[in-house]
Amino acid sequence: MTDRSTSSTALGFLAILFWSTSIGVSRSLIEKLGPLTAATCIFLLSGVLGCAYLTVIRGGLRRALKLPTAYLLGCGGLFALYEVCLYLAIGLAAGRPQVLEVGVINYLWPGLTLAFAVPILKRRAGVLLLPGIVIAFAGVVLAMAGGDGLSWGRFVEHLCAGPAPYALALVAAVTWALYSNLARKWAGDVEGSAVPLFLLAAGVLLAGLRFAFPEESNWDLSAVSEVLFMALVPALLAYVFWEAAMRRGRMTLVAAFSYLTPLLSMVVSCLYLRVSPGWNLWVACVLVIGGAVLCKRSIRPELSAPAT
Repeated sequence: MTDRSTSSTALGFLAILFWSTSIGVSRSLIEKLGPLTAATCIFLLSGVLGCAYLTVIRGGLRRALKLPTAYLLGCGGLFALYEVCLYLAIGLAAGRPQVLEVGVINYLWPGLTLAFAVPILKRRAGVLLLPGIVIAFAGVVLAMAGGDGLSWGRFVEHLCAGPAPYALALVAAVTWALYSNLARKWAGDVEGSAVPLFLLAAGVLLAGLRFAFPEESNWDLSAVSEVLFMALVPALLAYVFWEAAMRRGRMTLVAAFSYLTPLLSMVVSCLYLRVSPGWNLWVACVLVIGGAVLCKRSIRPELSAPAT
């Protein structure tokens, strides 16, 4: 493994740790500002800071704009779609307990990233891939069933009571898994990063939605602090680090570590939001993680090395 691959892989681990704070802090901020206002502030600020950095470093902006067109447009569009879906899912959740359920669904993306690597990056997979996907989705079903017992009727009732957050979280998970693979396919080892441009584009899109659908916002010191934290850590730094890991690091190793994200996020969200999750959510986390583990084990190890 090269030094560049090792450092890029380490950055991927840091991105996962940063993202584990996203759900809890985002919900707290959304309760003050609204989902579109909160997301607009986060991504406009992180995008402006990131683009300012690109203009300061030598050739940064020029290299970003010279990246493949498919990557700039395709991955940029997926990035913006992911952010819109995720923040609407968190914001539309009926209460803080449902936010935890939405978080479990969103964190299907580690297993989906590995699964999508088969058709997109031509990875070879073994027989454990399909059981891994089934187990991960079983965790989602359990999370959505509520904590009073598992039955198909209860699951349907819970889903029909508020389907939008769940649907948006699932779209977000699929979108981010596609983004992670296509960034590798279309950009790979090409020099430069367009993540700051993607952040700014997402912020502009969200700003347009915010003005189209006005929200009532209540600013205070805690809201400002949460915007700054979200813009700098889970947004700017985490996305730049993840991009480096997906393009130049050991992708399957980082994706495998990322299956701990649901558990890390659950713990952080419970502490930050002061919510006690039901037994079903803990089991759901274990199932989602277990499914991702099986997906990782199904990927042939000889093909999990980084691209050179």
